[in-house]
Amino acid sequence: MGTGTKRETGEPAWVGLPGGLLTLRRLLLVLWTVALTVATGVALGLLAGAAWAAFAAVWPCALVWGWVMLGRNWRSWRYAERADDLLISRGVLWRKQTVVPYGRMQLVEVTSGPLERRFGLASVQLHTAAAASDARIPGLVPAEAERLRDRLTELGEARSAGL
Repeated sequence: MGTGTKRETGEPAWVGLPGGLLTLRRLLLVLWTVALTVATGVALGLLAGAAWAAFAAVWPCALVWGWVMLGRNWRSWRYAERADDLLISRGVLWRKQTVVPYGRMQLVEVTSGPLERRFGLASVQLHTAAAASDARIPGLVPAEAERLRDRLTELGEARSAGL
């Protein structure tokens, strides 16, 4: 009946995100936690007394929880290039899977903010006619982001020419 292709078996070749995005997000978490711990401790110490400054310990507890959650969230992001569309899957508690048909893509862009550039990261943003179906893949190595942009653009042009 079938030739055993990935499309027929229903198992696409999923690609996860590189570790740079996780490193960046965890660094930001640590920086914000340190700043909030110091600010809370000083403010409570000056306004309510030294005993109340101990409540600043809530931020390091949030750091531990956030560290674990960032890892779980990062592991949940993945994408797969199939014959007719691109799949993007993400989410830990609420899983979200986006399917973007190549023929519906209008614009594929690679973006990289200052922090992303510092960590050698880029994001691929996919735009379609329906704004609700736009998709994004964050935290890619710039070479992979550019390769994906070029490939998706090529496939999009080929599919839309056939309409």
